[in-house]
Amino acid sequence: MVNNTATNALKDRFIAEARRQGFVAIGFAPAVDDALRGQRLDAWLADGAHGDMGWMADRADVRRGPAAMWPEARSVIALGMSYAPAIDPMALDGVPDRARISTYAQGADYHDVMKKALKRLARWLVAEAAQDGLGEIRLKLFVDTAPVMEKPLAAQAGLGWQGKHTNLVSRTHGSWLFLGAIYCTIDFPADAPHDDRCGSCDACQQACPTAAFPAPYQLDARRCISYLTIELKGPIPREFRKAMGNRIYGCDDCLAACPWNKFAQVGARNRAFLPRAELTAPRLAELLTLDDAGFRALFSGSPIKRIGRDRFVRNCLIAAGNSGDQALLAPVAALVADPDPVVAEAAAWALAELTAVP
Repeated sequence: MVNNTATNALKDRFIAEARRQGFVAIGFAPAVDDALRGQRLDAWLADGAHGDMGWMADRADVRRGPAAMWPEARSVIALGMSYAPAIDPMALDGVPDRARISTYAQGADYHDVMKKALKRLARWLVAEAAQDGLGEIRLKLFVDTAPVMEKPLAAQAGLGWQGKHTNLVSRTHGSWLFLGAIYCTIDFPADAPHDDRCGSCDACQQACPTAAFPAPYQLDARRCISYLTIELKGPIPREFRKAMGNRIYGCDDCLAACPWNKFAQVGARNRAFLPRAELTAPRLAELLTLDDAGFRALFSGSPIKRIGRDRFVRNCLIAAGNSGDQALLAPVAALVADPDPVVAEAAAWALAELTAVP
């Protein structure tokens, strides 16, 4: 039998502890699957909109919801950390000699920061539940590395709603939340889901450089610059290269366009995500000269490290080809004979773009 008084009290204390650990958004939802969510996932995968992200389809059976993954779970605790930017994410748009790195990747790797905070919360929760006489509880923690759909779960838990760009939008934190989740065997009182507040606004849809949204609330990852620069391992399709501009890792355009960001408070940002000075406006000329050791040294502790030097330099070459900056001819030409064929092809393309007759 559920002790409602004890779980309510524990929930309140948990929220206070989560805030002490750096989470600014906390919500609770029942650990049940949503049939409609599962149907939408199946349709998205069947359309091939996930591109080369085979891991999306490999475990689709458990990705549908918490019950499918772990039937013993009774509650999902959704948590968010803010990375609200102090600088306009669009500030480097059209600055040819500089590279644009997505806001989320300019600071510490959120996987590491959030996983450590979630582990501290988990230990606290186990100890408090035992102290309250709720018995032994079990937990599972997730930060973007398991078949868990954090965004719809966060919406179900009342943190915000999934906007027309498919990302979570918060009335308090805008589009700038890293999400994590704790599945647990305590039957916590659930919070109310958040209403959709997008209305007739389509700013995010209009802002996308590659038309990656076939319809509101639908994303074709194969056209998304974040997918192209991070997940895609082969050559970037030529049809998207010019639209990439100087974006070399991720893209903030649809997020930055959301009007709800005017309510996001920079002061709520976790200090771990303060941007590193060398990543706010890096020079393409310097990035193009990185070898593997230099790449690893520069991006130690950064989420960018996961894509490796070759993919990263490929992205920088596309930006160089779009720059029109003749000062980049020498570092681009030096990469035409790169051992990696994808890098070499991107270098040949960039060189042709830079030397083309206007």
